[in-house]
Amino acid sequence: MNEDIKTLTISIYTENNIGLLNRISAIFQRRHINIESLTSSQSEIEGVNRFVIVVDITESQAKKIIGQFEKQIEVIRAYYHTEEETIYQESGMFKIKSELLFEEPQIQNIIKESNARIVTVNKEFFVLEKSGRRQEIELLRRELNAFGIMQFVRSGRIAVTKEEMKITEMLQAFNNQ
Repeated sequence: MNEDIKTLTISIYTENNIGLLNRISAIFQRRHINIESLTSSQSEIEGVNRFVIVVDITESQAKKIIGQFEKQIEVIRAYYHTEEETIYQESGMFKIKSELLFEEPQIQNIIKESNARIVTVNKEFFVLEKSGRRQEIELLRRELNAFGIMQFVRSGRIAVTKEEMKITEMLQAFNNQ
């Protein structure tokens, strides 16, 4: 039986140790799996970090990878979730010549219609920020490309699960050790 490849969000709760990112990425590299996005930040528990990694793999691959993550000494727990099980966003920033803001009325319409917000404006450039799904940010990038983008950056996915996770209790127990 062939399993379908899905976009999965993997969450890894870890201690904050040097070299862990290399070991995490090596697990994907050994399996020839491309990481679509990776974000790391403080979790809801002091002293515990969370990696949010987006990959296109089968669920059986995800289960094997989760098992490998949990063998890492600094990893407290690892999970994977489907797109339907999570609420997620990305963020993009666009640096554009300021003159376009005033000389191209279409730019103002694009900003308004996309629900982007202006972060800063000076004589040389202005910066837009757009949060949403990757498709929304890519659509805005394509629309603004026609006018010229000086710089563009998009964050990795940030995500929370729709269902309650019992991770908080477990992390607090870990923290109290």
